[in-house]
Amino acid sequence: MLEASCAWEDWTYNLTRSVKTLRIEVNDGRRRWQPRSPAMAAGLTDHIWTVKELLTTVVAPDVTNTK
Repeated sequence: MLEASCAWEDWTYNLTRSVKTLRIEVNDGRRRWQPRSPAMAAGLTDHIWTVKELLTTVVAPDVTNTK
């Protein structure tokens, strides 16, 4: 159970939260900053995920256990 809660915390932090120190300046007239999540900064996604999107995404099973 601890492993699952740690994974959930990692996923929500990296995919659903914008981090102020990772934002980039855009100056497009409407806004000054574009918010980014850690996953966006790492190039893993192009948008900040919603919790619904995270919950409905199927995670590929670990294939190391092939017995």
